[in-house]
Amino acid sequence: MPSSTDTHGSLGLEPDTKKKILNQIRTVTGHTQGIDKMIEDERYCIDILKQIAAVQSSLSKVAHLISENHMKHCIAAAIEQGQGDEKVEELMETLKYLKHF
Repeated sequence: MPSSTDTHGSLGLEPDTKKKILNQIRTVTGHTQGIDKMIEDERYCIDILKQIAAVQSSLSKVAHLISENHMKHCIAAAIEQGQGDEKVEELMETLKYLKHF
């Protein structure tokens, strides 16, 4: 069962989800590069803020997909092994830092 010190998580168990996450991250990368250029070009602040909102939304989607995958696989396995409370607590601790989740 993966933990915070393991080098592999459960994303390999769901290749379609992994592909969605990678595509979403690549979208975020494109948006952040666009924001960088907008700032360099001294674009209108509202336009920059809209792009920042798009990045936040995309990252929230990534966090949701990863959390869902973690619950389906890592937490489910931990419950089967009698360690569910620890894994749920670990996830809840992590989720409180995700402001837009």
